[in-house]
Amino acid sequence: MSYQSYIDDAAKLIRSNENWTGVTPEAVARVRLQNRFQTGLDIARYTAAIMRRDMAAYDNDPAQYTQSLGCWHGFIGQQKLIAIKKHFGTTERRYLYLSGWMVAALRSQFGPLPDQSMHEKTSVPALIEELYTFLRQADARELGLIFREIDAARDAGNTARERELIAAVDNHQTHVVPVIADIDAGFGNAEATYLLAKKMIEAGACALQIENQVSDEKQCGHQDGKVTVPHEEFVAKIRALRFAFLELGVEDGIIVARTDSLGAGLTKQIAFSAAEGDIGDRYNSFLDVEEVAEGQHLNGEVLITRGNKVFRPKRLRSNLFQFREGTGTDRCVLDCINALRNGADLLWIETEKPHVEQIAGMVDRIREVIPNAKLVYNNSPSFNWTLNFRQQVFDNWQKEGKDVSAYDRAKLMSADYDDTALAAEADERIRTFQRDASLRAGIFHHLITLPTYHTAALSTDNLAKEYFGEQGMLGYVANVQRKEIREGIACVKHQNMAGSDIGDDHKEYFSGEAALKAGGKDNTMNQFAA
Repeated sequence: MSYQSYIDDAAKLIRSNENWTGVTPEAVARVRLQNRFQTGLDIARYTAAIMRRDMAAYDNDPAQYTQSLGCWHGFIGQQKLIAIKKHFGTTERRYLYLSGWMVAALRSQFGPLPDQSMHEKTSVPALIEELYTFLRQADARELGLIFREIDAARDAGNTARERELIAAVDNHQTHVVPVIADIDAGFGNAEATYLLAKKMIEAGACALQIENQVSDEKQCGHQDGKVTVPHEEFVAKIRALRFAFLELGVEDGIIVARTDSLGAGLTKQIAFSAAEGDIGDRYNSFLDVEEVAEGQHLNGEVLITRGNKVFRPKRLRSNLFQFREGTGTDRCVLDCINALRNGADLLWIETEKPHVEQIAGMVDRIREVIPNAKLVYNNSPSFNWTLNFRQQVFDNWQKEGKDVSAYDRAKLMSADYDDTALAAEADERIRTFQRDASLRAGIFHHLITLPTYHTAALSTDNLAKEYFGEQGMLGYVANVQRKEIREGIACVKHQNMAGSDIGDDHKEYFSGEAALKAGGKDNTMNQFAA
């Protein structure tokens, strides 16, 4: 609907009740436009459609990949989207990622926790709701500024400018974008997964990412000690997510199935198998076993049969079973194919390093079975990107017969190498990694899980060093405020960002000329007008 259509509809409604004094059609139209999404389900349905269109576009052209950054607070997500609109003019193919790691580390009432699903699971849907509250407020703020300009143009009699501004309202692009939300391993059994999924979808999530680790043994994907579950249990949780989406009317909701098998050497249990070659039997075929001769088994042992032979799986004192070394890649491929065949839409393979050909090797095998298989990939801060890519270049140069005698492979992180040809080539590979991996390795979505955790720490460290040191107040002014003003950072006018001007507009709607507004000539934010 156009701006004028909103006004016309409001006028018709207001005329139907003679007691609605002082309520003007244009004011109603404005508040409606500033709150385009009434519920989280409205957001989930809207953003699911966006993701589906983007997935189809990627299938046609792998250069059309999507990106996101992990955000641990609504304000961080809001500022990210404001920055994207400022610098690129559009939010297309840009999402938000909600990291369970950051919820655990930053949003738990227990204080900082490791990424082991110990935080309150209700904090995850609460953060989704918070993110969308801030994104919707960004819409209200941006439209509010345009509405003020419309009024100024009218007061000046500038009808051409007024028409231009009304067109900007009609073509306004919302800050609301898809959120890919981490549900960890489901925080319990399939029923617990379903109940939590509903809360997350109701808060606005159109895409849920679930991993095949044991819920009560869950570990960060880049730490040791990971334990996976048999496929049957993981598929039950995928179905639980699908039922949650369908029940709530988000019929094109997206499920991201994550496998941690590449770095997981343990399993919770031996899978149930009804026939040779079924999914349970294939899962069990990766177990580390030894053949047991007749009469050689011990009391309390777990044994499995294959054909007419009996085997003893390697069982730890923790009652977990061990996989054979070197089976991680094969297990990942099987995990991915089975997940896609049972309702998942996208894949996530957690790797130990960012290596295009390693990822592509697995995706090639998956696509032999499911040609349109696509990945969400974690461009993780747990990787030492500088060292990894310098070592990749070193290894390639060595393989090509180039002289690498000037470099110590183990010490390539050193700043001594920063100005070398090897470092320059490595940096170029880092710069093009997302593009290259999307073209070669089927990565539809690139995300960084914890970037704003690190940027908050770095910027705070820099400010503390300057402000509490010799620079004093100049440490803030030169390194923060001056840059905000010159670079056009929206929150330099922090009162406006917090909603002061929106509140003034509402006061005028409610009280007319009697409104006591905060944004007058004595508002110190006017110092930033230039």
